Amino acid sequence: MRLIKIIEKLSTLSREIGWSNNVLIITGTKSDEAREFYLTLTAKNNYSARELERQLDSMLFERTMISNEKNKLIVAKNSALSVLRDNYTLEFLDIPKNHKESELRKAIAANMKDFILEFGKDFSFVGEEYKLQVGNSDFHIDLLFFNRELSCLVAVELKTGKFRPEHLGQLEFYLEALDRDVKKSNENPSVGLILCATKDNTVVEYALSRSVSPALIADYKLHLPDKIILENKLRELCEFAENELEEENTKNKI
Repeated sequence: MRLIKIIEKLSTLSREIGWSNNVLIITGTKSDEAREFYLTLTAKNNYSARELERQLDSMLFERTMISNEKNKLIVAKNSALSVLRDNYTLEFLDIPKNHKESELRKAIAANMKDFILEFGKDFSFVGEEYKLQVGNSDFHIDLLFFNRELSCLVAVELKTGKFRPEHLGQLEFYLEALDRDVKKSNENPSVGLILCATKDNTVVEYALSRSVSPALIADYKLHLPDKIILENKLRELCEFAENELEEENTKNKI
């Protein structure tokens, strides 16, 4: 019965997109879950064949599933964070490996169409180095977006080094300033993302554990992911999640 429902759903979704995109999804995926993911995303965002091919090449399904598993406890506290991931692939940026934050920011601004494709088409770009005035001091958010689905501002801070806990304090300050001075009355509270070159997941967990601000920490790569490594990582996380669920069910039966 479940298999029949899956087939019916995939059949319905496939009729909502063009033939070329259907072929790309059929030949570029290995599971019904991945097919449903790309079919739904393509129909929602009206992807061109080039845009869909890029999402397949960057393994967006695997990256999203891994991110969802890693961030499930954080997202449970604030559903708005579900629009963000814990990793981003920026292979379209023509910048050297050893780059400055200003080079990263300017490269993203210059390739905004591709960045929005990676970030999500519900995001609209508001500004680069967005100015905030608090008291007698001026501050600048690296990148500011607006998410149409959530109806909220999204602040992005760029760090070309490793994530440090003090980065979160800076972002929380910006979110408070946005909500007090920029957010419109009909909009939802602002959300933040720290996009850094590398991060220690344990440090991230500690930093976010007591934070009440809607924020996530993500890292970025300047090259497409290794497909085998990513597939194995997703498999490991799924097996770990299944084992945790089995252990929880066993405890509840005792």
